[in-house]
Amino acid sequence: MTKRTCVSRRVVLLTSLWVIVAWCGVRAIADDAKSAPAGLRVFYTGHSFHMFVPPRVVQLVKSADIQGHKQVGAQGIGGSRVIQHWDLADDKNTAKPALESGGIDVFTMAAHLQVPDPGIDQFTELGLKHNPKLRLLVQASWMPFDQTAPQQRIRENSERDNTKLDALQVATVEWRKKLEAQADDLNRRHERKAVFLVPVGDAVNKLREQIAAGKFPGVTKQTDLFRDAIGHGLGHVQALAAYCNFVAIYRHNPQGLTLSEPGVTDEQHAILQRIAWDTVAGYSHSGVVKP
Repeated sequence: MTKRTCVSRRVVLLTSLWVIVAWCGVRAIADDAKSAPAGLRVFYTGHSFHMFVPPRVVQLVKSADIQGHKQVGAQGIGGSRVIQHWDLADDKNTAKPALESGGIDVFTMAAHLQVPDPGIDQFTELGLKHNPKLRLLVQASWMPFDQTAPQQRIRENSERDNTKLDALQVATVEWRKKLEAQADDLNRRHERKAVFLVPVGDAVNKLREQIAAGKFPGVTKQTDLFRDAIGHGLGHVQALAAYCNFVAIYRHNPQGLTLSEPGVTDEQHAILQRIAWDTVAGYSHSGVVKP
């Protein structure tokens, strides 16, 4: 065997070893990305467009095999602004003591159409004072009464099938931008990203667009998503909102997880999971980075 042949074989061997090591490294990174995140301590506040989320997140946590998740508490007020949770009497207010304990990793709020909301500022100040690593999530919900313009509301749920979805999305974005401005201001003041948004309204609009286009199997009318003119969501909307919040809380892809929701098929769940991930991950104000 010549010297040149030995050198060539050695080069081939070393190259092969390098490829194997590199492949194993990539595989390890991929496996880590798929592994379950650590459990978090979560406290929920909000109104009726949000307070169905906590028990569904518990289901998703179990399905994702996330260990150590803890629902510290929940405080719901129908139709509320965040400031109403802040102003709640001390003997009924469980949110403030929970933040003061420093034992919360994620604190959720659900915004009202009236923004900026001073309650978001108050809870942020209090929470970061006792836990500088706290994350605060503000759900940007779907538009109540399908409001496509100020003071313009539908009167019956049946009117939703005639809503102009492009105008609804414009109204949703305009409102969300106001929340983004408030979050940006708070994050600048605290010199870190602590306040994030969960764009549930955008996700619900995407679902409605699919239904209008005949691309969501089993549902042909937008009215089938809601219980009343206000816009209280039925199973598909509740599942979608839960997926969005799960993504924002755990920064984890919900695709393939199991959620028990009456009236929602496995095929529909798969679509809702994809909508939630595509809407929340990559949205700059959610804090979720899409790989």
